Amino acid sequence: MKVNEKKWIRVRIYIVAGFFLCGLSMILVRATQLQVLERDKLARLALAGYRGIVKLPPKRGTIYDREGHELAVSVEVESIYAHPHHVQNKAQAAKSLSKILDMKASELLGLLKSQRPFVWIDRKVAPEQIRQVKALGIEGVGFTAETRRYYPGKEIAAHVLGFAGEDNQGLEGLEKKFDKMLKGPDYTLIQMRDALGRPFYVNRPAPEESEIRDLVLTIDKDIQYAAEQALKKTVEETRAKSGHAIVVDVETGEILAMAAAPLFNPNVFRTYEPRQWRNRAVTDSYEPGSTIKAYLLAAALDSSLVSPETKFFCENGEYKIGANTIHDHDRKGHGTLSVSEIITFSSNIGAVKIGQRIGYKKFHDYLEKLGFGEKTEIEFPGEQEGFLRPVKDIKEIEKATSFFGQGITVNSLQLVMAMAAIANGGKLMRPYVVKAVKDQQGKVVKENHPQVVRKVMSPETAKKVTQILESVVKEKEGTGRLAAIKGYRVAGKTGTSQKVDPVTKRYSARNYVTLFVGFAPVEKPRLAILALVDEPEAKKYGGLVAAPVFREVGAWSLNHLRVLPDVRMARAEEAVESDNSRTNGSPIHVQVSQEAAGMLPDFKGQTMREVLRGGKSLGVEILVDGTGLAIAQKPEPGSPLNKVTQVRVSFRPPS
Repeated sequence: MKVNEKKWIRVRIYIVAGFFLCGLSMILVRATQLQVLERDKLARLALAGYRGIVKLPPKRGTIYDREGHELAVSVEVESIYAHPHHVQNKAQAAKSLSKILDMKASELLGLLKSQRPFVWIDRKVAPEQIRQVKALGIEGVGFTAETRRYYPGKEIAAHVLGFAGEDNQGLEGLEKKFDKMLKGPDYTLIQMRDALGRPFYVNRPAPEESEIRDLVLTIDKDIQYAAEQALKKTVEETRAKSGHAIVVDVETGEILAMAAAPLFNPNVFRTYEPRQWRNRAVTDSYEPGSTIKAYLLAAALDSSLVSPETKFFCENGEYKIGANTIHDHDRKGHGTLSVSEIITFSSNIGAVKIGQRIGYKKFHDYLEKLGFGEKTEIEFPGEQEGFLRPVKDIKEIEKATSFFGQGITVNSLQLVMAMAAIANGGKLMRPYVVKAVKDQQGKVVKENHPQVVRKVMSPETAKKVTQILESVVKEKEGTGRLAAIKGYRVAGKTGTSQKVDPVTKRYSARNYVTLFVGFAPVEKPRLAILALVDEPEAKKYGGLVAAPVFREVGAWSLNHLRVLPDVRMARAEEAVESDNSRTNGSPIHVQVSQEAAGMLPDFKGQTMREVLRGGKSLGVEILVDGTGLAIAQKPEPGSPLNKVTQVRVSFRPPS
């Protein structure tokens, strides 16, 4: 290579290097100018374009039932906002928006005249309305995506789930209890302004980390629905104030259903009164009435101070304690009854005699062992612990009334879990409704398992109590025979308690709590069920109002869980029904056969509905006196029908 050519190459390298050096120098000078010399000026310019932050509600985790059905989900919707200063014809805009959004034009005009740079017009709007508003093309009106809580089952498990508010914050039920766990990171709508002064928004998540969790419940959606519908029907038919039911697995403590009526739809919770949102199965306490006799029985048998055959004189219906007199429901009263008969017939005086035999302290301590007087610690806000009269300084009459469920209070969850302890052989289980917590990838991060709180009675005692409680349902004179489920052996106890009048502070003669708590099948218990109807008007007794709810919910649930009925038992029941249809045991067929003979039938032992139906078929007017089952009538059975136009029938409650 020639010397001149080498020299020229070196010159070109120097020239290129010089250009690069100049360029880098210019960049360095400019950076110094922007970052150092003009920093404050540029910061002011940036802030002038930065208008503010609007917080958006976070997304929430999904809530599933035990089979994976969605009970609560988050769905994406759009919301409408406005920059009032950029809306030109505010009156016309308010008028147009009001027609689509079903809002008052004056209210919208007030928003559009606001001095604030940003206002919400309407949040979480239906897609069709969004489409119509966008079609208006109003300058200064914008749209942004948000999430809202949606409950696909509407009323199903509403009292368990609760609901989330406008900003996706949990307000009731599990939504409130697990709010921090269900709630994801906040989103912010950052308002900016471009070079021409026009506002625009950037939607971005907050920097803090917050992972969303999903909940898997122990609730069975189908059993929950069946319980709600049975309650709804009974509450409406009896014109009751409210009602609730609980279905629990006796071996695990899992809550399969927790229903309440009247129902409400959490998607539109604001259209209901706040009292309808309450999960009364845990938030309400009440006097348990005769249901407490089941646990008095357990305490007495477990102490070995009585046996099922031990007899007590029941004072023929009146028993004086000091200046007070205790009565039985049966006006005729009872003479001498065994312990089994006292529970079967639900004798108050008999219960007092049993209680006096074992002593109030032993009874009180036994109730505490069964979980009464303390919270079950289930995953719901607002649980009531109830009240047990302390042993110290209690009066004799207060001891006596406690033995048949007056002067003490319980919640329904306590009552059904104590019954489940009898069913499973004496283990008090911790009730729970959240089965598992999962992350967004479906991985289980926490799981609840069955937990024994304590052993409360021996298996032998539980078996004896079960046999006696079965007679409450099985025996013809039992107070709970309307709880019988065809093909299954059922054990349980009815209860009817007077409520205290808030004005007079005395027991009301009109308002009652009616309930039935029991389990099935007896030979291998699977479910414990409580049914409660509060202040029914049409009927006043647990054996008439709550027991049929137990039967309907129990029959459906056992079938759903594929617990097979006893075929021989079902056939025997059918045979009895068939025999009754040919004898005086069946009310309707008795009427037909006696009517054929021209005689007035015997209504004794029938329900009011059966008597009224029979009277209608005979063409005679029925005059009703009392409630419960028919015990007497005038004219007497066998009177010539052609001389009878009116029959007065007296009724007496079965419990």
